[in-house]
Amino acid sequence: MTTPKIVSHEDWLEARKAFLKKEKAFTKERDALSAARRDLPMVIVEKDYVFDTPEGSKTLADLFGPHPQLLIYHFMFGETWQEGCPSCSFWADNFDRLDVHLAARDTAFVAVSNASLEKLENYKKRLNWSFNWVSTAQNGHGNGFGADFGVTFPDRKDPTGLGYNYTGRVFGEEMPGVSAFLKLPDGRIAHTYSTYGRGVDGLNMAYNFLDLTAMGRHEGDLPQPMAWVRRRDVYGAEG
Repeated sequence: MTTPKIVSHEDWLEARKAFLKKEKAFTKERDALSAARRDLPMVIVEKDYVFDTPEGSKTLADLFGPHPQLLIYHFMFGETWQEGCPSCSFWADNFDRLDVHLAARDTAFVAVSNASLEKLENYKKRLNWSFNWVSTAQNGHGNGFGADFGVTFPDRKDPTGLGYNYTGRVFGEEMPGVSAFLKLPDGRIAHTYSTYGRGVDGLNMAYNFLDLTAMGRHEGDLPQPMAWVRRRDVYGAEG
């Protein structure tokens, strides 16, 4: 944070009102961007994905439940990992229990990871989460969902050629993202949108709250922005 500029209440109010005009303009731009996102073309999902869930094997279509829309959070939890990614865990703390509200607007929400269902269930219990979480592993083999949707890069290799976030580059074996799907009247499933990297910031209310403060996220002096993040049950237990 730069040195605070202390002013009178009148001067503060004048500056605040001037900034409010910028906020309103940004809100209108965001609404327009959201409208443009809804107008993007869609592509039919041709592959038959099957997931391991607490209720048994389910297809991608099954994950919709009774809803026409499905949002999937690509949670970083590799096949050989013993714990989920701390950053994705940070995000999960922010979106846990939102599924009921999303369902009220005809949308299902599911997290998907490559680790076995047993690992996911144990980690979910540890952190007291309630959202639906399914595994790509079926009979010991992954279904390729993460790789196909640009978040899994086995051995840091890119099977699609698109790279992470359409950059053509690979940054890690597992990466975060969100994908949206629509079930068409004829039963086919369309992939409508995916976002990665900073595109998932909107799901993190902790960051949104910090962005309202004078110090903001104050991550600039860290070796990497999220170096401070810990799993929720680790804060205060280190050292």
